[in-house]
Amino acid sequence: MRVLRRTLGTLLGPLVLGLAPLLATACTAAHGDDARPGDRRPAELAPYERLLPAPASAQPGGPGYAFGAGTVIRTGPGSREEVRQVGELLAEQLRGPSGLPLPVVDGAEGDGIRLRLDEEAEGVGDEGYRLESGPAGVTLTARTPAGLFHAGQTLRQLVPVAGPGTVPGGTVTDKPRFAYRGAMLDIARHHFTVEQVKRYVDQLAQYKVNTLHVHLTDDQGWRLAVDSWPRLAEYGGGSEVGGGPGGYWTKDEYRELVAYAGRRYVDVVPEIDMPGHVNAALASYAELNCDGKAPARYTGTKVGFSSLCVGKERTYEFIDEVLGELAELTPGRYLHIGGDEAHSTPAADYAAFMDRAQAVVGRHGKKVMAWHQLAAARPAEDAVLQYWGHDKTPAAEKAAVVAAAKAGHPVVLSPADRLYLDMKYDAQTKPGLAWAGYVPVQRAYSWDPGSYLAGVPESAVLGVEAPLWTETVATRGDLELMAFPRVLGLAELGWSPAGSLSWEAYRERLAAQAPRLDAQDITYYRAPDVPWS
Repeated sequence: MRVLRRTLGTLLGPLVLGLAPLLATACTAAHGDDARPGDRRPAELAPYERLLPAPASAQPGGPGYAFGAGTVIRTGPGSREEVRQVGELLAEQLRGPSGLPLPVVDGAEGDGIRLRLDEEAEGVGDEGYRLESGPAGVTLTARTPAGLFHAGQTLRQLVPVAGPGTVPGGTVTDKPRFAYRGAMLDIARHHFTVEQVKRYVDQLAQYKVNTLHVHLTDDQGWRLAVDSWPRLAEYGGGSEVGGGPGGYWTKDEYRELVAYAGRRYVDVVPEIDMPGHVNAALASYAELNCDGKAPARYTGTKVGFSSLCVGKERTYEFIDEVLGELAELTPGRYLHIGGDEAHSTPAADYAAFMDRAQAVVGRHGKKVMAWHQLAAARPAEDAVLQYWGHDKTPAAEKAAVVAAAKAGHPVVLSPADRLYLDMKYDAQTKPGLAWAGYVPVQRAYSWDPGSYLAGVPESAVLGVEAPLWTETVATRGDLELMAFPRVLGLAELGWSPAGSLSWEAYRERLAAQAPRLDAQDITYYRAPDVPWS
């Protein structure tokens, strides 16, 4: 039997979602004395219990708002243009399944969906919000437009999938646990178009994921046009795993993605991996090789065999020009410079190279992100380390990350045996890999980022990120199958309070998302331990 924890014992007291299991009396009434965890169907959850990620606080109560043909979205008098844009996007998102007109109008008075920017709003932080629903309408309040956007995504889950209908009465007060909530997509092993990635951005943003890390280059392909080194894309972009045609993004396409993501409050973090994972660059320009000879393009899946020529000054002119162009295209604060699996670069050369590469990032006004191997070298003062180790990672490697965190370097957690979305769910999963073990949905969710790395305090954890490498992922269907539903666990781990992390409660909220995933034609894995509708 399950017990539903409540913050107050009043009849309609504040419900802290996800603190999990239901009151024993309710469980017995619904299922009898033999009820077990997981017996409830998602349809039996109250609307505020279904929200994912679980909000910090939700208090259902009172009559709701009739969402229908007469509903308008009000942005308030004197609102910033950015608030108007949030309203227009919310109208577009709600209009799609409902078919309702949903005009966006200025003015705070009248019923409807009201967007209010209040820089003094309490308890919501920079990305949080308050949602209040009653007969006269739904009011969304936040300190920032980003908070209003996140409030709108919560509202989408309270509106019937097909609309119109009733938004249940109640109040949600919410804010994220971690500032960085990311997903990474590797478009180097297999090429994905900007339109395909934009679809992924929409899927992520509705669950409050706020960062898209794009792995743009690797041994198998270079996916972004660079004016100063045109053969990188024109030649280096012409291959991929398995010998396919590859492809690349123009600068305008990259700008389009960055702008599209930005309107959904998703920052794009581009990655140019170095000094390893560079065969596509070496094949494009012989001068980047120590022997002056360009290797053939590579379509396999091995790692660790390539390296930029650390001793050539031309190498540093190359990274300065490439990173300079990338920095100009990217409004976000970070440039990711990889640094992992540089097995063909001696340790001393690696450290010397990363010193200079980090300095280049700084000169172009950005902060360094790199995989956690940078911890064994000399991380720049404000460098962010992305940890992708797992339970069997050597203790010395973990210790280097702990030391870096204690020295002030923020850590983004991407443990491969929990958050690598390219790991198979089980032995029957196709596509996928299994070098870090199988990662079923429960394992992906059932861990606490705040206490995951012994010696790294929660205050040093910038956030979490779920990478999706594409050695075996070649289509939209492949991508979605491997990402969903595990990326929703990532969203909750990054957003929800630590006390809300309960697998028994989460699996029910996850199952309740099925109609929305189906309505969006998302291919997802129906995990056997989730009570899908």
